[in-house]
Amino acid sequence: MLSLARGKEGIFKLVSGYKPEGDQPAAIESIVANLIDKVPHQVLLGVTGSGKTFTMANVVARVNRPTLVMAPNKTLAAQLYNEFKSLFPENAVRYFVSYYDYYQPEAYVPSTDTFIEKDASINDEIDKLRHSATKALLERNDVLIVASVSCIYGLGEPEVYFEMVVFLEEGQTIDRDKMLRKLVDLHYQRNDYDFHRGTFRVRGDTVEIFPAYEEQRAVRVQFFGDQVEAMFEIDALRGKVIRKLQSVAIYPASHYVTTSDRMEVAVRDIRAELKERLEFYRTENRLLEAQRLEQRTMYDLELLAEMGFCPGIENYSRHLTGRLPGQAPPTLLDYFPNNSLFFIDESHVTVPQIGGMYRGDRSRKSVLVDFGFRLPSALDNRPLNFEEWESHVAQAVYVSATPGDYEQEKSSGLIVEQLIRPTGLIDPEIEVRKAGTQVDDLLEEIHKRVAVNERVLVTCLTKKMAEDLTDYYHDLGIRVRYLHSDIETIERVEIIRSLRKGEFDVLVGINLLREGLDLPEVSLVAILDADKEGYLRSARSLIQTTGRAARHINGRVIMYADVVTKSMKQAIDETYRRRAKQVTYNEQHGITPTSIIKAIDASLVEMYSPEWAVVPEIGDDKHDEEFIPAHELPDRITALRQQMMEAAEKLDYERAADLRDQIKKLERHAFGMDQPRRPVQPSLPPGSAHQPKYEGKKDTVEKTMATKTRGRRGAGAATGAAAGASRPTKQSKLKLIPDNPK
Repeated sequence: MLSLARGKEGIFKLVSGYKPEGDQPAAIESIVANLIDKVPHQVLLGVTGSGKTFTMANVVARVNRPTLVMAPNKTLAAQLYNEFKSLFPENAVRYFVSYYDYYQPEAYVPSTDTFIEKDASINDEIDKLRHSATKALLERNDVLIVASVSCIYGLGEPEVYFEMVVFLEEGQTIDRDKMLRKLVDLHYQRNDYDFHRGTFRVRGDTVEIFPAYEEQRAVRVQFFGDQVEAMFEIDALRGKVIRKLQSVAIYPASHYVTTSDRMEVAVRDIRAELKERLEFYRTENRLLEAQRLEQRTMYDLELLAEMGFCPGIENYSRHLTGRLPGQAPPTLLDYFPNNSLFFIDESHVTVPQIGGMYRGDRSRKSVLVDFGFRLPSALDNRPLNFEEWESHVAQAVYVSATPGDYEQEKSSGLIVEQLIRPTGLIDPEIEVRKAGTQVDDLLEEIHKRVAVNERVLVTCLTKKMAEDLTDYYHDLGIRVRYLHSDIETIERVEIIRSLRKGEFDVLVGINLLREGLDLPEVSLVAILDADKEGYLRSARSLIQTTGRAARHINGRVIMYADVVTKSMKQAIDETYRRRAKQVTYNEQHGITPTSIIKAIDASLVEMYSPEWAVVPEIGDDKHDEEFIPAHELPDRITALRQQMMEAAEKLDYERAADLRDQIKKLERHAFGMDQPRRPVQPSLPPGSAHQPKYEGKKDTVEKTMATKTRGRRGAGAATGAAAGASRPTKQSKLKLIPDNPK
């Protein structure tokens, strides 16, 4: 790990209106004591809603060390980042995930002789946050990085990254042209017209630099001859001076920078490896592979020699960093000091991912190397393998409601339990019912929940079952949507928000209704075919799914099964063990359970796409009470936009977001993009005693219509009859016999 000198030591300062309650104080004390005693591994077993994030924050504030929190995916990482940022507003809380919105890796399929070029779309905002994270680690001690598992992928070497930093001080003597050349070496581009992140512009003796880790602020350096006369922090858009600077450090615009000396050595080593590999191919009489490799590599070498950069430069990272074949690549973990603290959130998911990423990457690149698309050194551009990751982790806390075998073994049974919720809520009751009539039985339960404005989650085993069940309930007047992996990330988040807002009542899913899904409005979780043993119906999965009903005072779980499997028994026994402790604690302390009330916000969506917003249709909400003539729309939109900017300046983001939605709605109206929606009549009124059985195959036209409309319903375009969603009138394509759920 990195051992570079840092700036002034910072102190973590926890800011919160809450204090630890329930068994949070005992958990915090135990974890802190173990960390002080140099215990390398321990587990925090915390039930859903028990405040595990708040416990982690208290531990960080107590031990005061640089901290890495690893999450299994971007969505949970963003959620944790927002929570920690609000708890540590004065400290360096940063976000580090893969900066690809879309990523198609380079690959070759020998069976069809198909080469797939690398294709990617980089999210500029996330790239900025990544640079901000590494910068903070080099400058401060009060750093908390929330990262996805992508943090184990290769990154530029921290020593070189730090070595390349340009330090400027007022009164310093430095040749202006040399400084400009240095900025180019840091991968900054000169652009006197379009000033954005990672660029600089020159106006006589004034140089303005837009650092790669900043969003709105740039640095203005004024020269007098070869002397730095003054430096200012400026607003990058308006050019207005914000404050005067005595000194500034400009960090590289890429993590793959290197010095000119190292680049010369790297180019020489790449040529030597190329020569050796070409001899191998020619000896084997594989002339096609030899020609392919020579052509691709020579092109890259020319760019490296002239520009210091080339597309796919990461494939030469072993030569650029001077590491030996097979040696672990530098990663974000190398930027952390040796005494860092690691939290592995949802460890039962995160830990297996760490080992799987290396094997998948190795398999793909081995084919590329074998067929002459890359040099063998490209294999060293990889994520860490599991043993290498373990070597970086000096002290770790594995956080999960269902810790895996690895965590329990590494911690030698040292498990700190956090079973009591601050709200007094207890784990839900679990009822097992026969699976033979599960669809119709669940329909009755849904009607009960809808009548009291509560939500329902339904988990099934396949995508087709999720879609067919949604069709079936939709035709019976239930406001229902489905959620599975074919739906894009942003749409998934919006569907979950819509469920919480009451735009529909039932969400059908497969495996997306587990870790980190915070839905206080859900009072019923139904698990269909619970006795089908496998990953989706393992004891851990069942416990996690059960936890989705634990945030409501009327929380209840129904498992539909013909037999009680071993996994079901383990899940039920563990749930009732926790439930007994919670009930006892509430009785001893006179606590009356209360449901969680949590605000609904769009911050997670805006994390991925700041310009994206869901705009309600005309007539949907309170803003449509006033009729606005068409000729007045442009003036009204202009006025609202001004109000939005004023609200944003005052940091009143909720009002700004509300005004933004009004503007987008009026713009849709002005362009005639809004159309009245036709309600769909259900085939039978809700609650009918006899529901139809759907049998037989429909004709080709109906199947085509079902296929075309299904994706829109799942992504939130249709919300059911009660919501007035637009949908073609048709008979369902479902072939569902309630007596036989298969």
